Amino acid sequence: MDIPRLHPDTIEEVKQRAEIVDVISEHVVLRKSGKDYLGLCPFHDEKTPSFSVSPTKQMYYCFGCQAGGNAIKFLMEVGKHSFSEVVLGLARRYQVPVQTLEPAQRQELQRQLSLREQLYEIMALTAQFYQHALRHRQGQQALEYLHDQRGLQEETIQQFQLGYAPAGWDTLYKYLVEQKGKPVQQVAEAGLIKPRNKGNGYYDSFRDRLIIPIRDTQGRVIALGGRSLGNEQPKYLNSPETPLFNKGKILFALDKARDSIRKQDQAVVVEGYFDAIALHAVGITNVVASLGTALSQDQVRQLLRYTESKQIILNFDADAAGTKATAKAIGEIAHLAYQGQVQLRVLNLPDGKDADEFLQGHSEAQAKYQQLLQTAPLWLDWQISQLLKDKNLQQADQFQHIAQEMVKLLNQIDNVNQLTYYLNHCAQCLSQGQDRLVPLYLNNLQAQLKNPLATNNKKPPILRQPSPSLTQKKSKSQKSTPSQLNSPIDSEHILLEKAEALLLGIYLHCPEYRQMIIDSLETEDLLFSLS
Repeated sequence: MDIPRLHPDTIEEVKQRAEIVDVISEHVVLRKSGKDYLGLCPFHDEKTPSFSVSPTKQMYYCFGCQAGGNAIKFLMEVGKHSFSEVVLGLARRYQVPVQTLEPAQRQELQRQLSLREQLYEIMALTAQFYQHALRHRQGQQALEYLHDQRGLQEETIQQFQLGYAPAGWDTLYKYLVEQKGKPVQQVAEAGLIKPRNKGNGYYDSFRDRLIIPIRDTQGRVIALGGRSLGNEQPKYLNSPETPLFNKGKILFALDKARDSIRKQDQAVVVEGYFDAIALHAVGITNVVASLGTALSQDQVRQLLRYTESKQIILNFDADAAGTKATAKAIGEIAHLAYQGQVQLRVLNLPDGKDADEFLQGHSEAQAKYQQLLQTAPLWLDWQISQLLKDKNLQQADQFQHIAQEMVKLLNQIDNVNQLTYYLNHCAQCLSQGQDRLVPLYLNNLQAQLKNPLATNNKKPPILRQPSPSLTQKKSKSQKSTPSQLNSPIDSEHILLEKAEALLLGIYLHCPEYRQMIIDSLETEDLLFSLS
């Protein structure tokens, strides 16, 4: 649908209702400075804040690049949107009635805006219905579960408006459609009911489940999470994608956590609803949950709006599944971390526990958890520790695999100081406490980097010259073409040479490893002649 021309009255009302601090703070970390707010300008690179926002004037201005304007202009510039697109978005956000200059287009636009508002109303009614059902006799088991097994107090249950979906097949359907008169198509579009496979009618999406409302940053219910109380699978069930809900862009409890994230300049991301709820219950409120998915770039960028230090701590479950989820999350956002756009840390709680289990098992849980947050390792340190976990560096194949994976990590680091640190760290890990091996491993790792560090303008020492039998012999007048130098065969030969050079160096310098090397290798394992 083409965006219609907007009536001047609509534009003026949007200007009056749009709160510029709220709008800009979703894109820039703002700090109070007298009557105004300051932050780093999003329109040019700077280290000292020169971007000022005035709530009294409803204007922004950058003293560095002279960018300035109102909330509408800011969203046009930062998002590269048209004037009409921005005004329509703000009208929806601040509930401004939209008037257009084309009656037919106005009718269609109002229909779309009206649909979203009706879905918001349906979701709010649903959350209230389930919250009431939790206090009913049929919700007694769910309430006892929250009190006894989750250890939640009434204040927390009310704060998150937890509820219960009755076991009946069409309890919610009857309430919303028959009692409240909501259109069945809209209730289905909200993901609350599904059409029956055989025959006419619908059945409830959530049945006999504990209900956790999922909200947007403005606190509106946009989806539900349901936890089974018996053996029904899946244990956790989320609403499907709807016009209101995009799972990869929503963080559970962000509406409650964002002020605390700003204040503490740090965001903690846990895996499940109850991990986040349990932490909020003990006063650790800068916590959100990723809804059981790997942390996406969209979710990270949401968090970065509220923290100036860009620090995000992943605290997923410490079991095998949680470790896999952590690795997947890191894979999604590693390039942001390498570029310094996010300071990523990883917290694994002791004994493989999740946050909820950890808090229930400690009398001074809040203080202990805060202490663990402060000592959480950087994501690269965590990844290196995972490479070494349950591995035997005495085994040649495992040693080689770990060294290769370390080189892959090191090759992604652009910052020279950071690269120097992790080169030494990896060499220390490979040396297993044998200090005399550190320089050997350091040289070997550096030689395998795609952009080796310069060391006083000298190349790292070569442990062994290439054997003439490894490379294609050329006359002195013959020159290698770039394609020849970068061919897969040559690359493989170079890697094998380096591996043998490292092995030979260990054999010569470390007598205690000689027998292990002899026992582990057969003559045919050596592709290159040592004679």
